[in-house]
Amino acid sequence: MSYLSIENSHGNNVPLSHGSNLKVIERRVRIAELSIRCLICGLAILAAVLIGTDTQVRVIFAFQKKAKFTDMKALVFLVIANGLAAAYSVVQVLRCVLSMIRGSVLFNKPLAWVIFSGDQIMAYLTLAAVAAAAQSSVFSKIGQTELQWMKVCTLYGKFCNQVGEGIASALVVSLGMVLLSAISAFSLFRLYGGNEGKSNARW
Repeated sequence: MSYLSIENSHGNNVPLSHGSNLKVIERRVRIAELSIRCLICGLAILAAVLIGTDTQVRVIFAFQKKAKFTDMKALVFLVIANGLAAAYSVVQVLRCVLSMIRGSVLFNKPLAWVIFSGDQIMAYLTLAAVAAAAQSSVFSKIGQTELQWMKVCTLYGKFCNQVGEGIASALVVSLGMVLLSAISAFSLFRLYGGNEGKSNARW
């Protein structure tokens, strides 16, 4: 590690480490990661609740037809994906809080790979769920005359509006997971570069 020397009031040279700047950066990354994971956890729960509790009943030709999220498999997938994202985020938030409080949790390469892989999986999962739900919602909104699919949202406006809010929350969750994947990738691959990366780092 390289040092700079500064002269104090007594005329003595005091070494100043470049590592202090790295510690500041690492602390900011920790805080950013914790904040994003908390945001993802809250929005994932919100998305799952909005879609999972969304229902609307319409009377069609004297028959009651109830619209619910289980009628569309893409919405079921979205609810499950956001439920998993929320549970995963809770575990990671606890890890982040524990590491910040104790300041002695060992962040070695195997653990870094586990976190990186988990973030990657959740990012792909949430993105796929949002894409599938968005496509199905578009068909429900505008219909598809070639396939004789009617505009369902003209009948179930409230249901579609609440689903749209849930998809919007899920989209933010997926984008947050992509950002976390970049952060975990940085945390992982910095362990393979330089002298500090070869030693056990603290996270």
